[in-house]
Order: sequence, then C-alpha cells, then structure tokens
Amino acid sequence: QVQVVESGGGLVQAGGSLRLSCTASGSIFSINDMAWYRQAPGKQRALVALITRNHGTKYADSVKGRFTISRDNAKNTVDLQLNSLKPEDTAVYYCNARVVLFTYKTTEFSYWGQGTQVTVSS
Repeated sequence: QVQVVESGGGLVQAGGSLRLSCTASGSIFSINDMAWYRQAPGKQRALVALITRNHGTKYADSVKGRFTISRDNAKNTVDLQLNSLKPEDTAVYYCNARVVLFTYKTTEFSYWGQGTQVTVSS
C-alpha cells in the first residue's frame, strides 16, 4: 500500500557532504512524523533525525549542528543534509514514515525504506 524509497547514499571523504532523499508513495492520506535512522555493522538501528508534520525537529546528539532534516508535505518527501561527515557516520541510513492511510484514517502505520549506504573514509 505504501512504498518508501531512499536515495543519495555513497562514499565520501571525512569532512565532506551528502544529501539523502526519501519519498513515500501509495494510498497515503497524510504523514505524521518522518525520520532518518542509521545502523552501523554490529550496532542497533538508532534515530538520527526526526521531523514532525509541522516541521518540528529532533536530532541525535552526535549529529547536531552537522545534519539537517527537512520535508515537503505536498510531495511526501524528507531529506537529510549531512555535512562535516566523520568516519563514525558510516552506516546504512533508513527512512521511516508514520502514515495515515485513506482506508484507516484512525490508525498510524510505520513504513521503512530499504536503506541507503553511507560510507565515510578517513
């Protein structure tokens, strides 16, 4: 019913920048929170940044001041600008969308993308 697709990952040197994009599509009535998570090898998936429908934001302490999350409600997209990248930012980055469907307007469903690899070399 809903597809979430990320793009924009890649290999970058430390200090460089990347921009990740995510689009949700399907039987979407509205989207509440949208977020980016990441999972490094051997570690649990963790929240990187979250943005509410009203554009309130929350960031992990490790990325504050370096990453910026933004969204376009009309296009059902969320972006993550990654600046001043560090080797410890290397991970698979996942987009998450909390979606209200046309067919279940009283319930919120969580959808994940397939992930995009970000690798930062030292």
